[in-house]
Amino acid sequence: MKRSCVLLALLLSPFALAQPRSTPPTVAEAKAFLERAEADLLTLGNEAARAGWVQATYITDDTEALAAKANERLLTKTNEIVIAARRFNGMKLPPDMARKFMLLRLNGSPTDPKLVAELTQVSTALDGMYGKGKYCPPGKSGEDCLGIDQIDVLMAKSRDPKELQDLWEGWHRISPPMREKYARLVELSNQGAKEFGFKDTGDLWRSNYDMTPAQFSAELERTWAQLEPLYKELHAYVRFKLIEKYGAAAERPDGMIPAYLLGNMWAQEWGNIYDVVAPAPTGNYKMYNLEAALNQQIGQVTPLEAGKKMARYGEGFFTSLGFEPLPATFWERSQFIKPRDRDVVCHASAWDVDNDQDLRIKMCIKVNADDFTTVHHEEGHNFYQRAYRKQPYIFRGGANDGFHEAIGDSIALSITPDYLKKLKLIDEVPPVEADIPLQLRTALDKIAFLPFGLLIDKWRWQVFSGETKSADYNKAWWALREKYQGIAPPTPRPETDFDPGAKYHIPGNVPYARYFLARIYQFQFYKAMCDASGYKGPLNRCSFYGSKDAGAKLEAMLEAGQSKPWQETLKAMTGEDHLDAGPMLEYFDPLYKWLKEQNAANKVKTGWTPAP
Repeated sequence: MKRSCVLLALLLSPFALAQPRSTPPTVAEAKAFLERAEADLLTLGNEAARAGWVQATYITDDTEALAAKANERLLTKTNEIVIAARRFNGMKLPPDMARKFMLLRLNGSPTDPKLVAELTQVSTALDGMYGKGKYCPPGKSGEDCLGIDQIDVLMAKSRDPKELQDLWEGWHRISPPMREKYARLVELSNQGAKEFGFKDTGDLWRSNYDMTPAQFSAELERTWAQLEPLYKELHAYVRFKLIEKYGAAAERPDGMIPAYLLGNMWAQEWGNIYDVVAPAPTGNYKMYNLEAALNQQIGQVTPLEAGKKMARYGEGFFTSLGFEPLPATFWERSQFIKPRDRDVVCHASAWDVDNDQDLRIKMCIKVNADDFTTVHHEEGHNFYQRAYRKQPYIFRGGANDGFHEAIGDSIALSITPDYLKKLKLIDEVPPVEADIPLQLRTALDKIAFLPFGLLIDKWRWQVFSGETKSADYNKAWWALREKYQGIAPPTPRPETDFDPGAKYHIPGNVPYARYFLARIYQFQFYKAMCDASGYKGPLNRCSFYGSKDAGAKLEAMLEAGQSKPWQETLKAMTGEDHLDAGPMLEYFDPLYKWLKEQNAANKVKTGWTPAP
């Protein structure tokens, strides 16, 4: 999710400092200071967003330079404001003003203008290197080379272990050239964090959650401990099925799963291999094929028209809850497909270009079940952005970044057979015996993702703190992936490689704990909206599509933005003031019991042995 205001994007910078004054500041002066700051940041944030949009949708050296310069201006002004705001430290202020100053403090980068310029240049260059990355199969060149969006399709559908391994290794060759720039990014980012009172950038990132960094880390580990037993049962079942399918290519003595066999470049979500691990059918029902249904309903149209029709499904869910439709400019300015004439960043994202109504998504939409879910997710960002647009500028953000990621996903949980039937994508709702296959398909994405969502930032926090040196980037990366995910690379990975860089969020420097949080929050939001809609029954069968009561509850949360600590916003929505895996475990309880039965019946041992 791309926010036009990079204010809270955690990479910010300096300028001329206000001269200290001898007289104590007044509340009126503090208020005037904040008003000026918000006006300046709004102007420069919008400028940076527009430059960033062009750079992401038309990657050239020129657009990278323009985006870097716009970000430099924003970062410079932000540091000027953050430093000048120190004059008001220790003042007794109204709660809303005190919160604004607290949020302002959570920004920092080098105070040397030359280093600010270097930081923005390095950041933009890394983003461009990823966007221009290609794998050229042997004997291929030019237009025959593959970008990550094309590789994603091949890895989702191929069942040839050799081809999958080649694709995996080929894509990971794009990242070694990033290694030196990334190490410099770490140095520059840490310098800024330290100058603003934080131990390092990881400490700064963990300070964004209305709790101490140590409390936040402990909260993540506590929640993972609740869910790890379910993940291990899923891992064991999938490993067993992969060995049945691929034999020696999938079997390892340490019990780990080869990363390239899971249908996704990073083994972060496994839904693409559902056909490999699906249980034998029971009963007389036939499971629906959502991709086929989407193609039939969308019909024979141009790729652009198909992309827009896919996006209309997401909008339709929100309007059924009582939200206003997206503005006309959304349909005129969004990127719905991959252009044929230029490089773009296909990684799906939602944009709020003017902090008001210029909302957009950037995707290379394909007509399939995954992108059907993704458009619901990305447009969730857009509806959130529009809902809090009337808040003061500093409060125009999610209650925390995990909230922003969870909104669309809580909507996507309502993509149940009942919802699909209402859209006329299927004719009949499958019976209760279909729940296990449907839950398994969902778990292959939701549960399989959890350890990956946790370890990305654990790796970065170790890098930022200096615990992991640049010479050990790859070693530390795979140690965490083995420990938490139980997956292994296809071949030994030397330190000359830089496998973290093959995942967009590393060169893009996008904090990742938000996605782990979102996986938990979305079930808390989902259950709250199911309750508000009056639904009674198994949680996994609930769809609140069309419920205005659920929509009113959701809109109240969205409108609050970042104006309150997230614990208060969460409690108003769900009745709980903490991250809680309970609703997620309730949702998957039937599957959890089934997985344990399957693993016991097949004498499959759970767990694995990471390399020493």
